[in-house]
Amino acid sequence: MSVRNGLDSLLRPEDSVLVLIDHQPYQLANLNSHDPHMVVNNSAGLAKLAKAFKVPTILTSVIAARGGKIFPQITDVFPDQAVIDRTFINTWEDKAVVDAVKATGRKQLIIAGLWTEICVAMPVIHALGEGWDVTVITDASGGVSVEAHEVAIQRMIAAGANMMTWTALMGEWQRDWARVDTAALLSDIAMAHAGGSGIAGFWEQQLLDTPVGAAGAGSH
Repeated sequence: MSVRNGLDSLLRPEDSVLVLIDHQPYQLANLNSHDPHMVVNNSAGLAKLAKAFKVPTILTSVIAARGGKIFPQITDVFPDQAVIDRTFINTWEDKAVVDAVKATGRKQLIIAGLWTEICVAMPVIHALGEGWDVTVITDASGGVSVEAHEVAIQRMIAAGANMMTWTALMGEWQRDWARVDTAALLSDIAMAHAGGSGIAGFWEQQLLDTPVGAAGAGSH
C-alpha cells in the first residue's frame, strides 16, 4: 500500500465530492459507537461545510419507506436536491449514485454514513479497488458498537482509505485564512456545530470588538 503524504495528498474543495449515506432514523436507533446527538450534529456540520465550499454532495438513503427519510438537519442544507433511494446495501453498486459522483468530474471521494461497518465500509472498499482517492469522515459516521465502528475503520485503512473528522476536513479545505469568502462562512458553521471551539471563536470575536479598557473588562 502506498503511503499517503505530501501536499497533493491533502484534500482540496475543487477536487472533492461528498457522499452522505443512510443518515436515517432506523440506523440512528441502533447507533452505539457515538452519542447519536453528536452524529446528527457532525453530519449536519459536514453538509454545511460542503455547501460553503461548493463541494458537490450526493445524498442517498436505503429503502426510505421503511428506514425513514434522511435527517432534516442534512436535507434542509440542500432543499432542492433529490435523495437517491437505493435497494443496494453497497452504495457503490447503485448506478445512479456512481453516475452522479462521476458526473462531478472530481476524484477525491469523501464518504460518511451509517453504519460504518456496512454502509460505509462496503462502498469505500469497492471504490478504492477502482482507483478512487477515498476519505471517510469518522465522526459523521457510526456503528452498532464501538467495536464494529473501530474494526471497520481498521479494515478500510488496510484497504487504503484516509480517515478524518469533519473539523479536520474544515481546516484542510480552508487551508489559508486569507481565503476570506469561506472563512466568514466557517465561523457560523463552527458556532453552530463545533462545540467549545465554536464558542471560543465567538468569544474571540467579542474580545476583538470590545475596546481595551472598556468598563468591566477583566473584572471577573
